[in-house]
Amino acid sequence: MILAKIHVTLKASVLDPQGEAVGKSLHALGYDEVQEVRVGKFIEVKVDTADFSMAKERVREMCEKLLANTVIEKYSFELAEVAE
Repeated sequence: MILAKIHVTLKASVLDPQGEAVGKSLHALGYDEVQEVRVGKFIEVKVDTADFSMAKERVREMCEKLLANTVIEKYSFELAEVAE
């Protein structure tokens, strides 16, 4: 079993109104050192295989087809073996 930890975020060129709202709220709470906030998604997917190469390709396909809107989002992921 392999666990994929996937991070999806908006591309730098895309406005992030949710991140701006969080940034303003952090400033209102006194966190003046905060310069920029970008909000994204974290997704965990367990893949029933021991083949890291196959898991990498399948997770990449999942991201491209469903988990990320590649027009406005970028993604990255890590794979780790899960003890059963």
